[in-house]
Amino acid sequence: MPDTRESALRGDCANCFGLCCVALPFARSADFAVDKASGEPCRNLREDFRCGIHTRLRPSGFQGCTVYDCFGAGQRVSQVTFGGVSWREAPETARRMYGVFPVVRGLHELLRYLTEALALPAARPVHAEVRAALARVEALAAGTPDALEGLDVNAVRAEVNPLLLRTSELVRATAGGRPKSRRGADLIGKRLRGAKLRGADLRGALLIAADLTGADLALADLIGADLRDADLSGADLTGALFLTQPQVNAARGNAATRLPEGFERPAHWAA
Repeated sequence: MPDTRESALRGDCANCFGLCCVALPFARSADFAVDKASGEPCRNLREDFRCGIHTRLRPSGFQGCTVYDCFGAGQRVSQVTFGGVSWREAPETARRMYGVFPVVRGLHELLRYLTEALALPAARPVHAEVRAALARVEALAAGTPDALEGLDVNAVRAEVNPLLLRTSELVRATAGGRPKSRRGADLIGKRLRGAKLRGADLRGALLIAADLTGADLALADLIGADLRDADLSGADLTGALFLTQPQVNAARGNAATRLPEGFERPAHWAA
């Protein structure tokens, strides 16, 4: 069985070479205070690869960093793929390391979804297929730098997606009634206060700044849903499918928001 423990699918900055702070570009915006090109170290990255403003990212204008998770790709690329030798120690590996990182990040995101699917009793009819897919994606993630550089992550995602869809259908069917389908819907800024979205298909839905106060999102499929600045105050996300911590971090909420087991309540949420 591949190592898909929860800890392996969460970012461990202490064992990473600051890859998200170097490999990824960002533009001056509401999420980032400055422009940064790919391959250029963030001005806040310290010599020990830690963030110099980690405890004050939001007030410093780096909100975008607080809603990002590499799903454990950073430590894998740093410690396994490149054997613990950093881009500072071996500058000749930097370009390849930066190219491999987003590939492994995409694979680890799939591993995270497949691991969740395997833990859902309602998805038992597809668990054998899920295990096979999990093993295949794990084998790809364990590849050499050469293999990873040439890998088409979108093609792998297309192979796995039907299985995740089937998982979603099986689980959402337990919600009762006729779950709504708002897949990919443009719900930006919509007033959805108290909406009954239990078991709804909200895959890829644009929920930016939507008012979801008190909404019932239990067992809803939220894979890829954009929850930036969505108000989840008092909302019920119990058992929400394929929800990630970065999505939660990007939203607003309060002490009355019900999150799935294992999720952390963001520090910036209201009491």
